[in-house]
Order: sequence, then C-alpha cells, then structure tokens
Amino acid sequence: MKLKKWIALGVAALATVTLAACSSSSSSSSKANSDNWSTYEKDKTITIGFDNTFVPMGYENEDGKNVGFDIDLANAVFAEYGITVKWQSINWDMKETELNNGTIDLIWNGYSVTDERKEKVAFTDPYMVNEQVLVTKKSSNITTVAGMKDKVLGAQAGSSGYDTFTSNPEILKDIVSGGDATQYETFTQALIDLDNDRIDGLLIDRVYANYYLNQEGTLDNYNIISTGYDAENFSVGARKADKTLVTKINEAFKQLYKEGKFQEISNKWFGEDVATDDIKS
Repeated sequence: MKLKKWIALGVAALATVTLAACSSSSSSSSKANSDNWSTYEKDKTITIGFDNTFVPMGYENEDGKNVGFDIDLANAVFAEYGITVKWQSINWDMKETELNNGTIDLIWNGYSVTDERKEKVAFTDPYMVNEQVLVTKKSSNITTVAGMKDKVLGAQAGSSGYDTFTSNPEILKDIVSGGDATQYETFTQALIDLDNDRIDGLLIDRVYANYYLNQEGTLDNYNIISTGYDAENFSVGARKADKTLVTKINEAFKQLYKEGKFQEISNKWFGEDVATDDIKS
C-alpha cells in the first residue's frame, strides 16, 4: 500500500515539474516572439545583460556597484519612461542565447554591430564608435601587426574583436602562432597574461585598453597599435520581435542628446562627446 502511495506521489511530482517546465518554456517562447514594450511599461522594469568586467562601458567596481558609461546611459534612457533597469551579469560568449531564451531583455555593454549578429538580434541606432587595437608590452619590441609573426595572440571569446580576427585572416590570423588566438572569458584575464608574458599581444577594444591601462598607471609600458580592421559601431541588441523597444531607445538617445544629458555622461567617462551622427541628428 505504501509503495503504491509513493509511486502515486512520484508521478504527481513529475507531472508538476513537467508542467512547470512546459510553462517556463512557453513563457520564454512567447517573450521571444512578442513585442514586449507594454510589459516593460506595466512592470516598470527591464533586464539588461552585460559583461561586468568591461571597463569603462559597464563593470562591477570595488564596492560591488555596477558602474560605467553604458550603465549610466541605459539608466538615463529608461528613466525617460519611468522604467528601472535590472542589471544581469552574463557570460559574454552566451549573450545572444541569454537574450533569445528570455533571461535578459537587452544586450548593452560595448556591443558591436556585425553582420553575423544582425542575423540573431535587432540593433538600435549606433551611439558610439570603437576600434580593435593590438596591445603589446614595449619590452617585447612588437610595434606593428607584422611583428606578431609566430607570436602568441590573445582575444576575448565571443567578442567582436575575435569575430573580426577570424573573418579577416590576412591581417593577423595568418601570421600568429598556431593560426589562432588564445581565448579568454574576460579582457582582464587576458591583460594579466599579457603582463606576465604568457601571450605576446592582445586584440582588444581601444576604449577598454585606454581606460584599463590608464587606471592601472601602466599605459607607458604598453604599445597600442592600430590593426587596420574597420571601425565598429557600438549599439544595443534586442530580440527581433521587440520593435517598439528599439524605437523607444532610439528616441530616448536623441532626447537625451537634445537635453545635454548624453554629453554629460560622455564627458564623465571619456572627457569628450562620443555620440555618433545618428544620435546628434
């Protein structure tokens, strides 16, 4: 009798778990295929995924607080609509998966526009321009891209820099040791390895390199070398169905620029106005 009772309870529990999983899957699917602006307005919250080590765009400081240019800008954008941002630290290599499974609602953290990413997400207007550079130690005497021949290169996994590296093999990929880069979860880990001579050069966003090395007081010990890769636009990534959300962000960008708030945030982090013409127009 007891055995039958436990079997019955087990079947009921399994059914509950199955129903919950189906419900969760259905909810995620609905979110991925819907324009969710009315939900964000109603709930007064939106979840943004970011790499919490990407200084100065968005990162966790020593006090455990999320700070950075993108943090300030996103908070200002949604303040225009009375919506509070919930910041969610994510593995950058999984960002599009996190977006499309509903874990986050936006990717916003120095997110570069690429053709490959356009197939997965909807982009807002670009708000800033970035460049991929090669960073080497001055003691290495590597001062050009050609100097990386048979040397060990580092890059962040899932970054636009690594995508650019693989899609333009004639610039670096064809000459570096092993024909590939050592991949790191974060730029911080890569810079530590560069400092300790475990790699010879690092492909990295110029904004990160400048800010990090300045903050560390070690900029004079490194070369920041232009690579010849095309400049990149930083933009915000949304699910393709979230068309109203993209429109609202674009409108807020322009409004913040008209009010001078965009410039205030830009000057705080970069000492200059980094807005693109799309934002200024």
